[in-house]
Amino acid sequence: MLIIPIKEGENIDRALKRFKRKFDKTGTKKSLQTRKEFTKSSVKRRATVQKAQYIQKLRDQEEI
Repeated sequence: MLIIPIKEGENIDRALKRFKRKFDKTGTKKSLQTRKEFTKSSVKRRATVQKAQYIQKLRDQEEI
């Protein structure tokens, strides 16, 4: 549970911005999205391989 103390006379927009930043840093949103639906291990593995291939392609282009 995230608690954001609001200071005296603080703008609500600023407090909301602090909350959103803290929410993103904790990784809560990402963990909720991953638990939302089941993904097979083969699909996860394929995604990691594709990401590695993409990164390798970018690195190869930098060398040229």
